[in-house]
Amino acid sequence: MAFNGFDKEIARLVILQRIELATPVMIRLRKIFGRYLFTNFFSKFLVSEHKINYQYYNRMFQEYNLLKKYINFKNSKILSIGAGMCGLELIINNFNDGNQFTIIEKNYVSKKVKYGWDDKNCEAYNNLIILKKFLSSNKLNNNLKIFDFDLSNFPQSKFDVVMSLYSLDYHYDFYIYKDYLKRVCSDKTQIVFDTIRPDYYEKLFNKVKVISEIKKRIHSSKRIICSEFIK
Repeated sequence: MAFNGFDKEIARLVILQRIELATPVMIRLRKIFGRYLFTNFFSKFLVSEHKINYQYYNRMFQEYNLLKKYINFKNSKILSIGAGMCGLELIINNFNDGNQFTIIEKNYVSKKVKYGWDDKNCEAYNNLIILKKFLSSNKLNNNLKIFDFDLSNFPQSKFDVVMSLYSLDYHYDFYIYKDYLKRVCSDKTQIVFDTIRPDYYEKLFNKVKVISEIKKRIHSSKRIICSEFIK
């Protein structure tokens, strides 16, 4: 299966957000010419939207199959932080009824995509206009609100699920959102994200569960589900 409305602009953003979906040739070019040229030139012209569409759908479906073992998404208020092109949210919506989605994202593409925490919190690779068009093409325009991170007008309602795959505590320090999450999470809220320091969160939450692990020479991480902030 694949997503609707998946064009070259979307494919480029997906590649920048999920470099593991790039072809070996593209990864080789990034290594030879550097990330600046890759971001601003090669990623615009060498993407195959059809191939990336299927790869992206399959990857998001894998993510969903993992998470549904631990999270009941039906009739849930879901907050996604750094959701990228929201492929996971689209699949959740397709297989579950009664969801309300809130997305917090950035609205620009950095000239040079880097990895690791940025003290100024200025790293980003998304376009909210393109994202909204993509979600509308896949019929996720009802029960959906999108917030620009840099406008700081975050929603203040309580959420059942918070998702931040490869964003919170992976590209950005958890503390950027810590106080905000305390306000919008109840003891039953499940917060899922990727981190290199799962033991650290036992100091912040009463419940911490590792649900998967990726072992690489660079960017190894564990996916955890947390709940019940320690007061």
